[in-house]
Amino acid sequence: MQRDLLLRGGHILDPATGRDEVGDLLLRGDVIAVGGTIAPPEGAEIIDLHGLIATPGWIDLHTHLREPGFEYKETIQGGARAAAQGGFTTICCMPNTRPALDTPEQIAFVLERARGAAVRVLPIATITRERALEVPVDFAALAAAGAIGFSDDGESTSSAHAMLVALEASKALGRPIMVHCEEPTLVRGGALNAGPVADALGLPGSPDIAEEVMLARDLTLAAATGGWLFACHTTTARGVALIREAKARGVRVTAEVTPHHLALTDEWVAGSRRLHWEQDEFPQGTPADPNTKVNPPLRTGADIEALVAGLRDGTIDTIGTDHAPHAARDKPADYRAAAFGMLGFEVALPTLLSLVRAGALDLPTIIAKLTVAPAAVLGDILPPGAGTLAVGAPADVTVFDPERRWTVTPDALRSSSKNTPLLGRELRGMVTHTIVAGEVRHRP
Repeated sequence: MQRDLLLRGGHILDPATGRDEVGDLLLRGDVIAVGGTIAPPEGAEIIDLHGLIATPGWIDLHTHLREPGFEYKETIQGGARAAAQGGFTTICCMPNTRPALDTPEQIAFVLERARGAAVRVLPIATITRERALEVPVDFAALAAAGAIGFSDDGESTSSAHAMLVALEASKALGRPIMVHCEEPTLVRGGALNAGPVADALGLPGSPDIAEEVMLARDLTLAAATGGWLFACHTTTARGVALIREAKARGVRVTAEVTPHHLALTDEWVAGSRRLHWEQDEFPQGTPADPNTKVNPPLRTGADIEALVAGLRDGTIDTIGTDHAPHAARDKPADYRAAAFGMLGFEVALPTLLSLVRAGALDLPTIIAKLTVAPAAVLGDILPPGAGTLAVGAPADVTVFDPERRWTVTPDALRSSSKNTPLLGRELRGMVTHTIVAGEVRHRP
């Protein structure tokens, strides 16, 4: 029988309930039993949280676990361990695998492979068959099999008809259509954000308008159908404005941003080692580090400021890592040939804390975007009370030390792949405990 777990003396921060105080939490089985100041029950395990912050378990709606088909990059079980190290208790995996997650059998495969994983793993199905961007999948069958949403992430669904059908299905199923917005004929092989950095390095650029044109199309289709659009990894100032305007018109759109798009500009491709919000100077790194290559690309400081404004005013609803592991062979020195994507789980916390220290965002806002907001997207897929620390809620808790300093090294990362441009950087902020359903899945 699972014994009680008493979390003692931590700073309890729960945006959903407004709790923001030093206190205790008692976890009994897989639920939160008591909050406040608690006498230790007989036989309970006690974890001293003095000096640490405890929040509801973090939920990541946008990850890549690579299985099936690319297990040399990562596996479902391995990715779940990395997520636990990063503080995430529930993660949702994108369907750009081989084969793609486009049938109930493939959804069942992911759920089976996730049994016993360190965190909950929930699959996202494709919008189109074989993720070929044209023919819609059987949305109802995939939702019944356990798909929590639908996405052709990695590319935009080129068929407007397929998007129309998907958005119509989202109304009946209550599942979001999660879109990667990029008009391919405007990108033309772009490897980084179009602008002065791309020009100086002699590399092909991807203009921000490529994201905005496709976002405008999908918002228009969402308005016409009344469907539920989820705009993945928003990166541009005009994109934020488009979403803000659509919400004001009553369009059902949920928007997401990643930690790296909130803190790293395209100057990182030129060799910068300074997060946007830091005042300290750092030695210049090697230009065109392939680990800085992501899709959508790192943008400008002005775009970051607009993204932060969108988080503040509610235009942007959630923070998701877009955790994208790649083996070393996928990130060759030739920037054009390198795969898109960087790790997200293990470095999300210190990256986001850089915004708090600079006064750009307060900590409750960030925690809300990682907890109660994504829990609302998942709805009744999760147990009642998910995303909160209310009594009776799932016993999912993330604990971190905001001041702990650590250096990003390959050995410090649980991910099978090590593709992050933060390698070698000392960061501030570390997850100390990740608790899922009352069980400690990560600790020092």
